[in-house]
Amino acid sequence: MNLHRVVALVLPPQSTFELACAAEVFGVSRPGVPARYEFGVCAEHPGPVPTLAGYDMVVGQGLAALDTADTVVVPGRQRPDRPAPPAVLDALRRAHRRGARVVAICSGAFLLAEAGLLSGRRATTHWRMAADLAARFPDVRVDPDTLYVDLGDVATSAGSAAGIDLCLHLARTDHGAGHAARIARHMVMPPHREGGQAQYAAVAPLAHPPGSLAVVLDWAVERLREPLTVEDLSARAGTSPRTLARRFAEQLGVAPGRWLLQQRVMAARALLEETDLPVEAIAARVGLSSAANLRRRFHAMVHTTPAAYRRAFGHHTGPARAREPVRADA
Repeated sequence: MNLHRVVALVLPPQSTFELACAAEVFGVSRPGVPARYEFGVCAEHPGPVPTLAGYDMVVGQGLAALDTADTVVVPGRQRPDRPAPPAVLDALRRAHRRGARVVAICSGAFLLAEAGLLSGRRATTHWRMAADLAARFPDVRVDPDTLYVDLGDVATSAGSAAGIDLCLHLARTDHGAGHAARIARHMVMPPHREGGQAQYAAVAPLAHPPGSLAVVLDWAVERLREPLTVEDLSARAGTSPRTLARRFAEQLGVAPGRWLLQQRVMAARALLEETDLPVEAIAARVGLSSAANLRRRFHAMVHTTPAAYRRAFGHHTGPARAREPVRADA
């Protein structure tokens, strides 16, 4: 299999976290996770590039690296009020014209807008910069609430950690839910978050503090084949459905019923990828009762049919085998 080449374009002073979002998903080799990407970094001028963390990083490649990239990542831009170097804009436009996917994390959306890649299109950025992006580029339809916007050839994310959400989404789009889930599990991240930028303040704790939903989530994902309801979740949490809904909104940015459906569909995706089980059997295993219900729910969330998804991402050989449901907290 040919590796998908991802190149991050860094701009001084570079934010180390936004760059690390892309590097963690596309550039780190992990046990049990097949290599699917080749990751590199380039700058307009190869050599030392200052960072916001107080040290310089040494970048060995120039803008020519973008000419062979399958995906170009712009991991933030710390001076969006200043005109970008013409050579950088030209390199981005050239990469996009020849078919490379161009991705911006956080304030990197300003560079894509300046290059004209967002004209007349939806985009997002950090909530604090959304109004400025809309004012400076009125032809861009800025969505300040979403975690990311993927248009296929161009994608943008909200601030900081939303870059991980977008990169995992791209890995899921490229190679299926199972591959993205394995990366997320190593990163101790949920494979997919719902909700908008209201989640920006949520921090994953090392232990379960009072009021944490982690114990309830662990319990639920082990019982997806059962007819779980919001009332079952609230009973397990020892609270009322209204209080449970408030905690879900605060900690996950999504309603309990929606979260439960999300877990069922994610588990169905993994089974479609890694087993030959018929759709009816998968529906029963993930608690969606019937093939017709699975198809309806699957199409509403994934925007394709289970059969089409299996043709695109299935990589099973040999006798059908079951797989544990993809865990939200894995």
